[in-house]
Amino acid sequence: MTIAAIDVAKSSGMVCTRVPHEDKPDTRVQRVFNVTATSSAVLELGDHLRCQGITRVVMESTSTYWKIFFFILEAQGIECWLVNARDVKNVPGRPKTDKLDAIWLAKLGERGMVRPSFVPPRPVRQLRDLTRARAVLVHERTRHKQRVEKLLEDAQVKLSVVISDIFGVSGRAMLEAMIAGERSPKTLADLAHGTIKASKDSLVDALTGQFEEHHAYLCKMLLETIDHLSVQIHKLTVRIATRLAELEMTTDNSPDTDDDGPDGQTMLLPLTATERVDEIPGIGPATAQMILAETGLDMSIFPTAGHLVSWARLSPRTLQSGAKNTSGGIGKGNPWLRGALGEAAISASRTDTFLGARYRRIVKRRGHMKALVAVARSILVIVWHLLNDPQARFADLGADFHAKNLDPTRQTRELARKAKALGYNLTLTPATA
Repeated sequence: MTIAAIDVAKSSGMVCTRVPHEDKPDTRVQRVFNVTATSSAVLELGDHLRCQGITRVVMESTSTYWKIFFFILEAQGIECWLVNARDVKNVPGRPKTDKLDAIWLAKLGERGMVRPSFVPPRPVRQLRDLTRARAVLVHERTRHKQRVEKLLEDAQVKLSVVISDIFGVSGRAMLEAMIAGERSPKTLADLAHGTIKASKDSLVDALTGQFEEHHAYLCKMLLETIDHLSVQIHKLTVRIATRLAELEMTTDNSPDTDDDGPDGQTMLLPLTATERVDEIPGIGPATAQMILAETGLDMSIFPTAGHLVSWARLSPRTLQSGAKNTSGGIGKGNPWLRGALGEAAISASRTDTFLGARYRRIVKRRGHMKALVAVARSILVIVWHLLNDPQARFADLGADFHAKNLDPTRQTRELARKAKALGYNLTLTPATA
């Protein structure tokens, strides 16, 4: 296989081609040249590479500058490999130039010493753009809500102390009334909805402050921005659901919807991938969509659940030196996927389920953060099995799974050790039948 390599920069790329010599066997003809990072120049590069018989291009993942080379060359039928910069570092003691980096990358790819990173197909990439844009807008909306709360604190209005959500029905009505010019705490307290647990006197005390026209102007502007962001988030959510439905229809492992039940009755339509992932404790519809957008629906890319977990950087590395084995860090991984799994793990840790019990077992000896990573890893393993088998459904093992399957001798020894630590000596007598 004939391979080329590109050392990517922002405005250009250094290309190295190594093709077999026409007369001398086992000899390569090497050529290094610079290409401007524009669409027309990359299209010409693709034509040149195909004329040279090059079938694979290896490039380093430099920021987002690799995309113009990767996407255009991929569209021209050339196999593109995106490799991690950590795996293609030049050996120490040699000069570092773009030309030498391109030659080194070409030689590594020629000898099979690099492996490609996972770059999803175009529909999944577009779905990623939508879910990531929604996550950014949700974050911005949260920031603006926090600014409203800070504004109320500046006006000595302690509404967030007595109401859990100042942007709910009651809180929003009070804010709109204050913006409109209402300053009477009793009148504002009467706007509270019936579900508010705080007493009227508490509301009156919290609403007593120095809310002026200056605060009303800023608060109105912030609320308008929050409403605008909410509309945009809703539009993105609708588009994400549509794109996911289209993606499931084109995925080979999508569930069959034409099966008939007993007596010729049509069975209910199977759940979508989003709905099946949503059944996992701690995961909601938005989190499920984020996970599916980052991993894709085709699990053939990841042969086992361990491959997916390793790609997401949720498996600790083993460091061995002689007879000493230690665990290394898990690495950075995909920040969008890990963020979604982290939120799901926090929610699952508070449930009376297998995942919640797993968190409580690990947190006692490893700490909060490592317990959350372990739960996030378990969630991702479950996701892999659900996507790998379209007919699979989530079934919780139960919070007492470990207790029921734990070795009785080990459990007895653990209880005796705890009793001894408390200053007791236990005499164990087997119970009669």
